[in-house]
Amino acid sequence: MENVSGMERSDFRHLLNNQITRFRSAGYLVEVSRLNASEFGVPQERKRIFIVGIRSDLGERYTFPKPQYGTHGEFACRTIKDAIGDLPEWPEGEFWTESFHWYYLSRNRRRDWDQTSKTIMSHPRHMPLHPVSPKLKKVHEDKWEWEHDGPAQRFSYHEAARLQGLGKGFLLPDTHGMREKYRVIGNAVPPPLFQAVAGALPDIW
Repeated sequence: MENVSGMERSDFRHLLNNQITRFRSAGYLVEVSRLNASEFGVPQERKRIFIVGIRSDLGERYTFPKPQYGTHGEFACRTIKDAIGDLPEWPEGEFWTESFHWYYLSRNRRRDWDQTSKTIMSHPRHMPLHPVSPKLKKVHEDKWEWEHDGPAQRFSYHEAARLQGLGKGFLLPDTHGMREKYRVIGNAVPPPLFQAVAGALPDIW
């Protein structure tokens, strides 16, 4: 199972503990860890809780994979440029054009080409900024402003898919509207991270 890292917060920890207790009562040996997708080849900082259980009668325990990228891994983290550097910067009809309201500008939503992306969101209004956008400067607690008046854009749903590790060949049905495309992509578990977690399962088959 996968869930948001906020489950570890003191006001939500009881819910996480309840889940673990229920799985163990159902006969599973359960391990829990918070993993960052950027440490497993995904060009995005995305911290999530993973719960892995193996039926206790199988006599095996799960061990989470070790980071492969970043300061704790063998390779440098993949960057925004690695993921979307070959795509057009202003793809018509692919990015959300709603204005940037005060809540959006209550935090820094932008990173440069040579950095990993901020977390890809399921709601297009909260999608991180593309690096072609002006930088943001902090002017007050929970208030950021543009450094200049140049045009700004959020990541397109196509770019968001790349930043989720979905690969260059990934396509969504044309029957999906733009909001639905953003939702499906933003709610996904990045495949490279899932592959690492599933690949660490012991041979219980």
